[in-house]
Amino acid sequence: MISTTTPNFSRYLITLPDFALYFLCAMILLGAFVVIYTRMTPQHEWRLIRDGNAAAAVSLGGALIGFVLPLGSAIMNSLSLMDMVVWGVVALAIQLLAFGIARALLTRLPERISKGEMAAGITAAAFSISIGVLNAACMTY
Repeated sequence: MISTTTPNFSRYLITLPDFALYFLCAMILLGAFVVIYTRMTPQHEWRLIRDGNAAAAVSLGGALIGFVLPLGSAIMNSLSLMDMVVWGVVALAIQLLAFGIARALLTRLPERISKGEMAAGITAAAFSISIGVLNAACMTY
């Protein structure tokens, strides 16, 4: 049977301000992550990417994915906007730490990425994404 009632869209739009606040905060956290990450790493990702260095693009892309996975989990599981921001900052810190660990484990990682070695870029990306998945899983409460 086809319903003849008009859908009440206002009940869907009532949460639009919350969506906008969460999205805005998430974008600010993402921007902060990109700025901090690209300043923390010794290679110059944006210059390398502009010059066509695929290893740098893969590495940075993996770091971004590794950050937004737990950020998304924090958004889905947060009890409030402040809760989401706090856990977003935790995700940011853990992802920065992940690069530090990857750098310690992989000999001359920044130099190898700067030279365009795809093996280094892919490994760095995989490491970042793996840490991000674990971080996201730990943020379900």
